[in-house]
Amino acid sequence: MKEYKTITRVEGPLIFVEKTEPVGYADIVKISLPNGEIKNGQVLDTSDDIVVVQVFEGTAGIDVETRVKFLGDTLKLNVSKDMLGRVLSGSGKPIDNGPEVIPEKRLDIAGAAINPFARASPHDFIQTGISTIDAMNTLVRGQKLPLFSGSGLPHNDIALQIARQAKVIGKQENFVVIFAAMGITNEEAQYFINDFEQTGALERSIVFLNLANDPAVERLVTPRMALTAAEYFAYELDFHVLVILTDMTFYCESLREIGAAREEIPGRRGYPGYTYTDLATVYERAGVIKGKKGSITQIPILTMPSDDITHPIPDLTGYITEGQIVLSRELHRKGVYPPNDVLPSLSRLMNLGIGPARTREDHKQVSDQMYAAYAEGRDLRGLVAIVGEEALSERDKRLLKFAAEFEDKFVRQKRDEDRSIAETLDLGWKLLSALPSSELTRISPELKKKYYKGEQK
Repeated sequence: MKEYKTITRVEGPLIFVEKTEPVGYADIVKISLPNGEIKNGQVLDTSDDIVVVQVFEGTAGIDVETRVKFLGDTLKLNVSKDMLGRVLSGSGKPIDNGPEVIPEKRLDIAGAAINPFARASPHDFIQTGISTIDAMNTLVRGQKLPLFSGSGLPHNDIALQIARQAKVIGKQENFVVIFAAMGITNEEAQYFINDFEQTGALERSIVFLNLANDPAVERLVTPRMALTAAEYFAYELDFHVLVILTDMTFYCESLREIGAAREEIPGRRGYPGYTYTDLATVYERAGVIKGKKGSITQIPILTMPSDDITHPIPDLTGYITEGQIVLSRELHRKGVYPPNDVLPSLSRLMNLGIGPARTREDHKQVSDQMYAAYAEGRDLRGLVAIVGEEALSERDKRLLKFAAEFEDKFVRQKRDEDRSIAETLDLGWKLLSALPSSELTRISPELKKKYYKGEQK
């Protein structure tokens, strides 16, 4: 293989190489600096005249004497069952002082899109132990359900709680959590690793960490590394895999940075025009395949800049995924953890994973009734601010009180509290029993008779 010393310019994380043989898109590149240092890169763009290479370790020290070799291979991840319990860098190298992963296979990280015809419909309920998710925005195996957060909100704590507690009830199955963090600080990385180690969750997890001081290019590789490992465990070893990706906003910032270095025409808010397509290549790697025992469920986490849900990143994510869980700054200010706001939150696959034999026969009706009562109670707070509570009817006062109790008893949980779905639904009935039976219009008489504990009116 030829080596080239034809670098014409360096821009950010990119180098531009002239007069090469025909080179394939996404090929791996070895870059040898004059001081003996070796860097790695990947072909980002190729034409007859020039090849654009993104450099994983940053472009510091690269000059006209630097030699470039195209290896004719794409980026691959070494996968094996020994990855369980390991902490890897964003590019798949061990960073936990353990040995290298001895590969059973080397898989291309680009993966392949799942043929829509081969997809099976998701239907198994995943219990996270968090009431607002389990009861109101149920996570179903094979779903992609993003968490929309804002800066300073405890999305990382919620992610860790889900990673520790997630399980499919009533079935003893191989369950593994793959946790990929992009653009996080050293402090956050230490927090994640300590939590995984202390709670014993690391034994059934694989952690990929890309730090804030790691190159932006590596951030684009991290989720693909995690999903390649997930596909190996799910479709070849029959594991059920939960992939948690945090923070997709940093991933999109890297896309924007590299787009700017390539002098591409920007789209909305400066993000590349292909951001939607690029995000879809990450999110659409979740699902259940007919004839395969394993599954991949995805929880991408993103912080909305300025808490703006119409920002391109949450907006495009909402188009591709099956719902969203939205965190509320107002609840966070009140000291409620987890500050999940059930009103704008939605799980589009919820009805596939609940009901008799999956959760409980009353699940859907309890969820609908609590949602309706809480929504009305929340609306009344605005009215109280204007006319005062004395002007409200008795019914309105009950709903106002229900909204406060709902936030304080149902939404609020401890960080290590793992509620079963039965406990969650029983708690829902306890709150609803403070309302007269006649006002529970979304619940059937049979279920009221079985579960309702309040005054029959």
